[in-house]
Amino acid sequence: MQRRWLILAVLFVARTAMGFQYQTVASTAPLLLRELHVGFAELGTLIGLYHICGVVLSLPGGLIIRRLGDKNLCAIGLALMASGGCVMGVSHSYGVAFGGRLASGMGATLFNLVLAKMATDWFARREIVLAMAVILSTWPFGIALGLFIEPRIAVAFGWRSVMLLAGGICLVSLLLVALFYRAPPAETEAASNAQGAGVPQWRTLAPVVVAGIMWGSFNAGLVTYFSFVPSFLAASGGLSMADAGALTSIALWIGMASIPFGGFVVQRIGRPFAAIVMFCTLAATSLALIVAGMPPFLTCVLFGLAIGPPPGVITSLPARVLAPAERAIGFGVFYTCHFLLQASGPAIGGWIHDTRGGAASLLFGSALFLVPLPMLALFRFLTVRLQAGRIAVVAPAASRGG
Repeated sequence: MQRRWLILAVLFVARTAMGFQYQTVASTAPLLLRELHVGFAELGTLIGLYHICGVVLSLPGGLIIRRLGDKNLCAIGLALMASGGCVMGVSHSYGVAFGGRLASGMGATLFNLVLAKMATDWFARREIVLAMAVILSTWPFGIALGLFIEPRIAVAFGWRSVMLLAGGICLVSLLLVALFYRAPPAETEAASNAQGAGVPQWRTLAPVVVAGIMWGSFNAGLVTYFSFVPSFLAASGGLSMADAGALTSIALWIGMASIPFGGFVVQRIGRPFAAIVMFCTLAATSLALIVAGMPPFLTCVLFGLAIGPPPGVITSLPARVLAPAERAIGFGVFYTCHFLLQASGPAIGGWIHDTRGGAASLLFGSALFLVPLPMLALFRFLTVRLQAGRIAVVAPAASRGG
């Protein structure tokens, strides 16, 4: 069905806008720090604020999806992202910027939650790893665009113009979703038949929580990279912020290709768990090598290759255990865990930067990429127990029916 690829393209554009808006604070950091009279801890809080709402909105967001529908909630999320960008664009104090960033974060939380369900509904039966990898490649793509473009716009026109531009792109994305998105026929039928169903049992939610921790720690490490590597390279290598941002963005430009390509290769080879172990370890190593003084160009390239295969696999893990009627609430739980880690990571990294220096903050980010390794073993254990429990329930019922 060709419509699913059109919808995937629309979702690609919309999520690229989210990544572009997320990067606005880090890309304009020198100007923002000076004009708002704040430090790196406050800067890290602003960065993390974009996702802190996910801690409290993801779970109720899953319930809201079932009442309002995917498309309506997606539109609300994009509208909040656009309005929050505009508020930041007219702010002259940290408090107003905080409020605008909070509004954008609320919208991004709802948008990101429903986006994962949209993609899963259209691709769960085939090519789910590839589809999720394509969607997830928009995050480094949007951030790489921000790293490359936003500092130059900020220098030429001021940091507020960057915020307004990001809000405008979110508004364009809203129009595209309104025009082109449709729910898949199978999902429409399932929704009409679900009625009161859809609340997963705790045995089903346990591996979803573990998968959410994996995804949250991976993203917190990624945020640490593009939030603090530019400042570290500028301070240690004597580069301008624009040049340091462009060098840092190399990894994200590579990630834009390595994430969908990695998802395609992993799906064809059929070794998803091995890919998580290998490439998360490589990402942690490459980030540590930047601190060790290795040539930044080579380490950024290595990092960009390393972040490719894991995202599609990790975000497809909930589909392994959630039935269609359970996805709204299940993904709400998944993103609650994810946002808790992703929102706290930049604030902790900023505090470490202020107290221990830039190198320590990057080593903290390196350690975050190792968290998925033990979590993966726990996910496999819980999934095996879940499947065994389902078989034990079905077998007696089948024997009685015979």
